[in-house]
Amino acid sequence: MISGKRTPLLVYVAAMLLDCYLEAVSGQLSYSISEEVNLGTSVGNTAKDLNLSVDDLESRMFQIVSGSKRKYFDVNLKTGVLFVNDRIDREELCATANKCTVSVEAVINAPLKLYRLDINILDVNDNYPSFSSESQKIEIAESTLPGTHFLVLSAHDADVGKNGISTYKLSQNEHFTLSVHKGESVSAELILQKSLDREKQSVIKLTLTAVDGGTPPKSGTSQILINVLDINDNTPVFTKSLYKTSITENVPHGTSVITVTATDADDGRNGEILYSLGSKDQDHVLEIFHIDERTGLIKVKGEIDFEEHQAYEIRIQASDKGSPPMASHCKVLIEVMDLNDNTPEISVTSLINRVKEDARIGTAVALVSVMDRDGGKNGVVHCNIKNESPFKLEPNYKNYFSLVVDGQLDRESFSRYNVTITATDEGLPALLSTYDLTIYISDVNDNKPMFSDTLIQIYLKENSPVGSILKRVSASDADTDQNAELRYSIIQNKNNLLLLSSIVNINSETGDIISLQSFNYEEIKTFQFKVQATDSGVPPLSSNVTVNVLVLDENDNSPAILPPYSEHGSVNSESIPYSAEAGYFVAKIRAVDADSGYNALLSYHLSEPRGNNLFRIGTSSGEIRTKRRMSDNDLKSHPLVVLVCDNGEPSLSATVSIEVVVVENTADIQTQFRHVPIKEESFSDLNLYLLIAIVSVSVIFLLSLITLMAVKCHRTDGTFSRYSAPMITTHPDGSWSYSKSTQQYDVCFSSDTLKSDVVVFPAPFPPADGDLISINGGDTFTRTQTLPNKEKVRDI
Repeated sequence: MISGKRTPLLVYVAAMLLDCYLEAVSGQLSYSISEEVNLGTSVGNTAKDLNLSVDDLESRMFQIVSGSKRKYFDVNLKTGVLFVNDRIDREELCATANKCTVSVEAVINAPLKLYRLDINILDVNDNYPSFSSESQKIEIAESTLPGTHFLVLSAHDADVGKNGISTYKLSQNEHFTLSVHKGESVSAELILQKSLDREKQSVIKLTLTAVDGGTPPKSGTSQILINVLDINDNTPVFTKSLYKTSITENVPHGTSVITVTATDADDGRNGEILYSLGSKDQDHVLEIFHIDERTGLIKVKGEIDFEEHQAYEIRIQASDKGSPPMASHCKVLIEVMDLNDNTPEISVTSLINRVKEDARIGTAVALVSVMDRDGGKNGVVHCNIKNESPFKLEPNYKNYFSLVVDGQLDRESFSRYNVTITATDEGLPALLSTYDLTIYISDVNDNKPMFSDTLIQIYLKENSPVGSILKRVSASDADTDQNAELRYSIIQNKNNLLLLSSIVNINSETGDIISLQSFNYEEIKTFQFKVQATDSGVPPLSSNVTVNVLVLDENDNSPAILPPYSEHGSVNSESIPYSAEAGYFVAKIRAVDADSGYNALLSYHLSEPRGNNLFRIGTSSGEIRTKRRMSDNDLKSHPLVVLVCDNGEPSLSATVSIEVVVVENTADIQTQFRHVPIKEESFSDLNLYLLIAIVSVSVIFLLSLITLMAVKCHRTDGTFSRYSAPMITTHPDGSWSYSKSTQQYDVCFSSDTLKSDVVVFPAPFPPADGDLISINGGDTFTRTQTLPNKEKVRDI
């Protein structure tokens, strides 16, 4: 119980016994008691709480041992009660500490045991708030604008907690109000509410009252004298009303902390600013910090210890040199930082071994955890990815992150990424740690096979052997492994399936295109198909390339003699009069060649020329004519052998025999129209083709003549078509040559109208250029270049 004249105080007893951990230390008790209780006030029954017999206290010499000179507590050996033995003043024992504990030891012998007693001293509201000065003076210019703040003295209360300073009050007046700031400490500022007028009132007296939070509350007062000054009407203005910075403990003297800056709109001395540290209630600050009065730079001049002060609140005053001077104030909060001596530790747990290149954005790759053993800001860690990559860190909670996909992946561009994860704490200086992680990208089938060309031209000689490789096609695939394994195939065309399968085949692995037959230019000149390359991915991707095969003509067809001299093994006979003049038309040999181009360009020659001085033959027209008049020395019968040669390499030829009989009387010459005997058993395909060709050429020739006449009659500046106009050339021997782009016709008229013939020379395929053959008299010929021939490609 608590006895005495003072208000009874509750004694809070909280007894807690600990297991014996040393032989001499048996336990620990904790009690609570208010300060300023009367002497003899009971704190608690120690003997009972320690399970000691009261009868043994004296015999075992139970006593209280205090480490201080004053013995605040003692024990009654008769009752075992711990009581107050001396005056207890919490403010004297613990100053401003929030918690105040007095520790004593209880000793008992036989056997020796030691008990620790902690007595928590509870604060009571036994101190009045007090100001360091009973009065304070503030000089304020009459031009000061309403809203200006003025710092006033703060009161001090030795009590703590709710018994400390709670608020401030200001006496009633018309010019000023009071602004109370509550934080770690409670402070107050005067705020000018109404403009001052020195002529009406030069001095204003106010009473500032500080009130604590005790029950009942206590208060203290201080007088404020406001001297109203004239003139200087602009106060310095700080760039900030509150400056914040931090500094590490144990920094050397002279270390710069922060620079405060104020400006004054006045000119001259009224605009010159002097900085100073506020001297009101800042004795400990003045011992540690110093400010340059001209630059506003705050420097360290004392020892900074984090364990003594975790932060400093400094009031800075900026005053000008006006008369009277004007001043403004700001606060500087300096946080003392603990030393940062632990680097963050990064731990990475991979979720998947390889990341597919088609992984969606947000796919988790790994879990990242970061730990820093420092405290405060030194333990606050920021985790980032140092290098550029399609990954990012997403925070989960606290210092746990997920490494996720943040962009499009492409294995063909980057098969792996080296990701550097950095962890930086907020210490000063910051400590950094890194973790290198290699992420491998797995392939998906996202690239089609690609051919180097969209069109492949193959030039193939006819009669090439079966099984020969026409060409090897190849495609590339940017994917890898199975996704890059290619198979080649020929795209089947349903309409020409059997034809294609019988012509070419392709090796599915190598891409070799193999011929399945020997090609004949006269049957097929060109054909087209598509080759498809397909990879082995899932699903498979493919691409196509068009292949054009152009069969090149070989000289594999001998010239064929046309009727009426085409019968094999027969000797043909022609008659001429003895009076025939030089150039007399004897006969015309006609032949065709199934080849094309130069291989089908025929020339005519006389072989074994008996009487060669009497006859000549046109090398291009095949006309046999006399070279001179007959003489008595000439034979009456002249056997001739005509050799027809093509222009191929090597050249192929055919021969025909003609016997020319000289008769005396022209009446004996009978025009003979030879009819080739038709075999009854069949009508050959060659005859059918010749018949169709003769009819077609005749129709075309007639149409061409009509068109030519129409063009001459109605000539315009334009052209009929994209090709040049037809060309008709006359020759000395009476023949005409008609050519239009890719067609050529030779029309031959002899002087003997009974032996006039029309001979058609079809254009070669595929010609590089059309050729116009013109006979320049004699037996020579020239070649005239015409427009190129274009023929559609066969689609297989």
